Amino acid sequence: MKKVFTILCLTVIAMFAIQSSSKAQSYKNAIGGRFGASNGVTFKTSLGENKMLDIIANFRSNNNYNYFRATALYEVYQPISGARGLNWYYGGGASLGSVKYKPYNSSDLYLSVDGVLGLDYKFADAPINLSLDWKPAIQLAPDTDFDASGVGLSLRFTF
Repeated sequence: MKKVFTILCLTVIAMFAIQSSSKAQSYKNAIGGRFGASNGVTFKTSLGENKMLDIIANFRSNNNYNYFRATALYEVYQPISGARGLNWYYGGGASLGSVKYKPYNSSDLYLSVDGVLGLDYKFADAPINLSLDWKPAIQLAPDTDFDASGVGLSLRFTF
């Protein structure tokens, strides 16, 4: 049911995005999905010049645990010479969420400091944006740990 709801929401957003006018190589806002070690929803908005705020809500599940987390990232964009519409970016932020341990039926708060390094491409003739990034995190709670598994591909509709 969650997948059907997510697909329906993305379809509605796509219809609005296609109807709106988009600039050739830049965008103010973008919303879509993030796929990788964790799957979720991502929303980017411009903070002016070459800076953006990326808000990600994602989840991960396996036999031992479920977690949900919300991440906010401040990102700085730099164009790549000779590759129109392609930028590389870096930044940092934080995550807050919850972890449920299935074998013990217990829950904890999830807190981390996150970094991000990636590539961002905006199609010139379509309201579509692709990003490929690595989002490592220093987990502060419930345990102190380094999580380097944050590679993700994001597909967004721009408006």
